[in-house]
Amino acid sequence: MNIKDKIIEYMESEEYIPMKREEIAKRLQIGKEGKDELYKILSEMEAEGRIYRNRKDKYGIPHNMNLAVGKLIVNQRGYGFLVPDNKSEGVTDVFISPRDLNGAMNGDRVIAKITLSSGDGKKREGEIRKILKRANEKIVGVYEKSKSFGFVVPSDNRITEDIFIPKNDSMGAQDKQIVEVEITSWGDSRRSPEGRVIDILGNKGDAGIDIITIVKKYGLPEHFPEAVEHEAESITEEIPASEIKRRADFRDKMIFTIDGADAMDFDDGVSIEKLENGNYKLGVHIADVTYYVKENKPLDKEAIERGTSIYLVDRVIPMLPKKLSNGVCSLNPKVDRLALSVIMEIDKQGRVKSHEIVESVINSKERLIYEDVSDILEKDDTELKEKYSHILDDFYTMEELCKILMEKRRRRGSIDFDFPETKVILDEKGKPIEISEYERRIANRIIEEFMLVTNETVAEYMHWSQAPFLYRIHEDPDLDKIQEFSKFIYNFGYKFKGSQEVHPRELQELLGKIEGKKEEHLINTIMLRSLKKARYSAEIDSHFGLAAEYYTHFTSPIRRYPDLQIHRIIKWFINGELDEKKASKLKAKLPEIAELSSDAEKRADEAERETDDLKKAEFMLDKIGEEFDGVISGVISSGLFIELPNTVEGFVHVNTLKDDYYKYDERSYALMGERTKRMYRIGDEQRVRVTNVNIDSRQVDFIIVESSELDEE
Repeated sequence: MNIKDKIIEYMESEEYIPMKREEIAKRLQIGKEGKDELYKILSEMEAEGRIYRNRKDKYGIPHNMNLAVGKLIVNQRGYGFLVPDNKSEGVTDVFISPRDLNGAMNGDRVIAKITLSSGDGKKREGEIRKILKRANEKIVGVYEKSKSFGFVVPSDNRITEDIFIPKNDSMGAQDKQIVEVEITSWGDSRRSPEGRVIDILGNKGDAGIDIITIVKKYGLPEHFPEAVEHEAESITEEIPASEIKRRADFRDKMIFTIDGADAMDFDDGVSIEKLENGNYKLGVHIADVTYYVKENKPLDKEAIERGTSIYLVDRVIPMLPKKLSNGVCSLNPKVDRLALSVIMEIDKQGRVKSHEIVESVINSKERLIYEDVSDILEKDDTELKEKYSHILDDFYTMEELCKILMEKRRRRGSIDFDFPETKVILDEKGKPIEISEYERRIANRIIEEFMLVTNETVAEYMHWSQAPFLYRIHEDPDLDKIQEFSKFIYNFGYKFKGSQEVHPRELQELLGKIEGKKEEHLINTIMLRSLKKARYSAEIDSHFGLAAEYYTHFTSPIRRYPDLQIHRIIKWFINGELDEKKASKLKAKLPEIAELSSDAEKRADEAERETDDLKKAEFMLDKIGEEFDGVISGVISSGLFIELPNTVEGFVHVNTLKDDYYKYDERSYALMGERTKRMYRIGDEQRVRVTNVNIDSRQVDFIIVESSELDEE
């Protein structure tokens, strides 16, 4: 146990009361020569938020002092929630009113004093007492110029304070230009934050400025550092003969990749064989990125910083330089590549009877695309069958195994949401010209199922090895939310067998019952909101949504750092290199990697969603006055969200509903008219007219087209 853990253990003991550092040194029997080191450690722990020093200079554990430590998430309306680091210290997040933010901004790591708490700890309010780490050292926004100074209005509407810019720090920015500022003073409850302009990005409306603003807003990396590029360029594509010799050689095997038509990096190849005993031999061959990305080298440090590749509407921000992601690591066709292969024997019930994980060298024979393989299997396309006659049998065998694996997951209760996904098509100037729906066809499902079974197999194997590892977990939903959801579906005539907890199978069965019915979208949406988000963890836990006891992310090391780290651990383990010293260091490091990876995934999701929303709003600009059929996708007290078939979502303000006075009914997630009792709720179909589009807020405004208007037309 290190000194920090000893201090925590002492402060958690029943005998401990908050005390000054001198008394702590005395109680821990630390002599004069060791006091300076202790004081330094206490300061470090205070900065980390592990301990707290009050106004009397006494130290204690935050949750024992009625404090919460965590990340602040601010709403565009000005209030926020502190999301605790450790949920065990409180049942819920802590609500922070605008007046109690005390200069803290969205994303900051903070400590809050709990000022109000219900007896059961389900509702808590607080005020920010200390800001441990700032999240927004640079901010992008619109410069508003006056005679002797300026202000920057942040593009991120969750940062609710404007940034004061002294005239000498404006870089000559003109009114309404998009700029990037560096914060020089954080201000307080009486003064605005202050900053200086460090980059003038362009004028509002310039081609590409919209996406650049989002890239800057989320702090997404735009270039690789010189040391990273240099390391990448120094990598040779030729594989040493000695490396090939020490690996399993699968270059003569029929291995191929199946991806989208526009994919540039290929993480995974597959091979399939039907055995004499009727079982299937499935090979999943994943790019061996760790051969090229060495631990703690510039490439590795940059990869963990990025965490994931980010797929914006008009560009990809890769985790690794193109030399690796599209080159030496990518399983491109007709070239030798290094891989980490999982070879599984799977029976007719979908059970993995045996498996091996080996370092390998492969040579992909074909670069296939989902549409072609699906057209063969679903449409019996003659021309494509002729083109791929040499591997047709493999396609049919893969389809057989895919359906077996899907049925196995269905039997155990794996939940399969099928919300429509779309792709925004841009012209050469970045203007949206089409919104098309992604289809999850049979080839997509084949690869999904093969990756799922591989991830489960690897996770179970490494769990029983007792080696430190990274898992992908999805915790059971909160009982409160499930009980609320249970009450909600009861209105539609559905119910769960148990009242205290729910098995994923019950949710899966419910999805089957509502498929194709009017309430399907409504119940799907509310169900998804009732579940927690999946995340990375150094501790094993089940994956509720997949109804899987063991799960990890192993199959995408080119674009996800957790997968790359997992490969590194597996290779150490299977080669007998994971000694006690290395395992101990790894165990200490993995929780931080899990947290960084989860945060990077969330940041990527938010940025990707915002660029999509931006271009969807832009797509609707020339549709003002046009009418569309849509479905109510959300209801709040101020109005309705309507989703169109192309997945564009707009808002109908309650003030535009002129036939009655409408109030929000929480129990039925609906707006109800006081006089007419007319009800608007999620899942209802509505005819709407586009009345306004605000690109800055990504908002499309609709009004309901009444039946009388339709009759007049």
